[in-house]
Amino acid sequence: MAKPKKNPDRLDFQDPQYYLNRELSWLEFNNRVLHEAMDPRTPLLERLKFMGIFSSNLDEFFMVRIAALKQQVEAKVTQLAFDGRTPSQQLDDISFSLRPLVIQQHQHFQKILRSQLASNRVYILDYIELNQNQRNYLDNYFQEQIFPVITPLAVDPSHPFPYISNLSLNLAVLVKNPETEEEFFARVKVPKVLPRFLPLPPELGVQNNSKPAVWTGIPLEQAIAHNLESLFPGMNIQEYHTFRITRDADLALEEDEADDLLIAIEQELRKRRVGGTPVRLEINPQTPEPVRSRLLQDLELTDHDVYEVDGLLGLRDLMYFMSLPSPDLKDRPWQSVVPPRLQRVREPIVNSQLMEIEEGKDFFAVIRDRDLLLHHPYQSFTASVVKFITHAAHDPDVLAIKMTLYRTSGDSPIVNALIAAAENGKQVSVLVELKARFDEENNIYWARRLESVGVHVVYGLVGLKTHCKTVLVVRREKDRIRRYVHIGTGNYNPKTARLYTDFGLFSCRDELGADLTDLYNYLTGYSRQKSYRQLLVAPVNMRDRFLGLIRREIENAQNGSSGRIVAKMNSLVDPEIIASLYEASRAGVQIDLIIRGVCCLRPGLPDISDNIRVISIIGRFLEHSRIFYFHNKGQEEIFIGSADWMPRNLDRRVEAIVPILDPDIAKDLQEVLGIMLADNRQAWELQANGSYVQRRPGEDCPESSSQKALMNMALASVGAGSNAIEPRKAMQTSGI
Repeated sequence: MAKPKKNPDRLDFQDPQYYLNRELSWLEFNNRVLHEAMDPRTPLLERLKFMGIFSSNLDEFFMVRIAALKQQVEAKVTQLAFDGRTPSQQLDDISFSLRPLVIQQHQHFQKILRSQLASNRVYILDYIELNQNQRNYLDNYFQEQIFPVITPLAVDPSHPFPYISNLSLNLAVLVKNPETEEEFFARVKVPKVLPRFLPLPPELGVQNNSKPAVWTGIPLEQAIAHNLESLFPGMNIQEYHTFRITRDADLALEEDEADDLLIAIEQELRKRRVGGTPVRLEINPQTPEPVRSRLLQDLELTDHDVYEVDGLLGLRDLMYFMSLPSPDLKDRPWQSVVPPRLQRVREPIVNSQLMEIEEGKDFFAVIRDRDLLLHHPYQSFTASVVKFITHAAHDPDVLAIKMTLYRTSGDSPIVNALIAAAENGKQVSVLVELKARFDEENNIYWARRLESVGVHVVYGLVGLKTHCKTVLVVRREKDRIRRYVHIGTGNYNPKTARLYTDFGLFSCRDELGADLTDLYNYLTGYSRQKSYRQLLVAPVNMRDRFLGLIRREIENAQNGSSGRIVAKMNSLVDPEIIASLYEASRAGVQIDLIIRGVCCLRPGLPDISDNIRVISIIGRFLEHSRIFYFHNKGQEEIFIGSADWMPRNLDRRVEAIVPILDPDIAKDLQEVLGIMLADNRQAWELQANGSYVQRRPGEDCPESSSQKALMNMALASVGAGSNAIEPRKAMQTSGI
């Protein structure tokens, strides 16, 4: 621990040496995802899942981040990133760091995972490995199911190079006219409407020691490749080569010039379907130079944009195998528990003709007792958030419901409840964020559905994304109006709530209700509220409030008290926040950061950040929650909410962070932080050079997974766990 300094010398924290590059930090995050796919402690099919996640993450990285950097290069932008790199330098450094990871991923899949799958009776075969009966079956399947869907496209002077859609898998085919000996180039698209992996029927599956295969099959493109003569009758098939392209898929939207935001986004989505500029070409290294050059020329790409893959392209499709009935090859299923306080909540009376009084409390009475914190997916989202909104929709005393929707599921029970509320005559207002990347189309659908039943739908503010997760329910109770709130860290999506870790707070505190009322007036009207009673709201007061909380810890440390900050979030990028954390470290404040993804702060720099430690946790659940803890000379303050410490969250989004005022809930959150800081199974420690080192249990230290520990805590809370953590133990040992 560095000795606290009363008046530490001020340094120039605008110096690039103090910052890690955002894009390279993201690659380090995806490398940690890849490690889960290579870690033998991860169940086999879960390893395939992480392979798919690594590839899917990379696709989006190219579609958005690489595409933006290439645009900056083409526009001759010379503005430096925080770490001093130009756009061109960033592209070069990304390429240098990424190519070994791609090679590592595919080699591990080809050489390790495929053989381990076969050892567990899952056989991903190549066509040439099939016996004659298996080939006959797949050839018949091709003629009946695949052939009618495929359209081969010739490329010659009368047939220009065809448009190739984003993320599509294709075959570049060379054919020869046997009469003229003339060669032709053609493209065959592997149709996305068919399964990427074609299973053989059980009776044709591989038999190993008299045990039937769990799954036997081949990739779809191989079934097509070995039946190309059906697509080009009378021609000789010379060779074929698979390739895949990635295009710029970010929306280019001029909000302030759009007369109707919904129509403008619909138009941009149509452009996205057509596709933007190509940014990456994936091919096999065996692809001959003439085919490679032809693709590069017609796609207007360079060798710098080519990624050679020795094996199957598009490994994001490996997620398919998670549907196999092999529980021994997956994580043990987790069934979210219902917190004790909600177990006696009666079901909402949806049918008004059924007026029997059920035993138990209504949901609102539970919240009136005291604040309630939910931790998903350890605790049930359906039995809490969905049930709360459904209760509100059918409760005759509820007058109004206001809500923000950033991302929700395709068959959303929450949207259905809001529709029911409107049909029941309640005042329903919903802000649907149309600019939620890659969910725009889904959100447009729900916006139209809601509007069709009389819900007042708002599409957000010009120049800002509305990212906060809030619900406000206004209810008449005897002689007063009471406001109930839910403020969360994650989306109102029952499907992702089973996969992402998030918190949600229920409360009926008057000041929180008043704050949310002001926030919704800001979102739906012309209010320019500048102060809030308890909420930290971006872009209004959040940045200043966080900086003030950090400064207070600095002053406490300089005045002889202990300073302590613990923050958990997805990303830490904002240079002003980072500079303040450096100043806090120099003053002797002890800082622990749990940053799942991008972190641009350099920990462990002598006399700069030697009091800052950064870990990242990667596991079966996506760590999505945000928690902020400040010691405040023992009068501890803790917050949760939707915002990371990034410029976009603090300056270009509407975000809400809520203080935790219930002391028991505050202690529970400290316990969660302590458990995570003690993780030595899924935690990685950030080094000053930007690399990460995975924690490992020592000889006298058992393996400790924070996610398993939190499952045990959830089970213990309902009397179902036998391995519960001793209360507050992790918090105490981690010094929170």
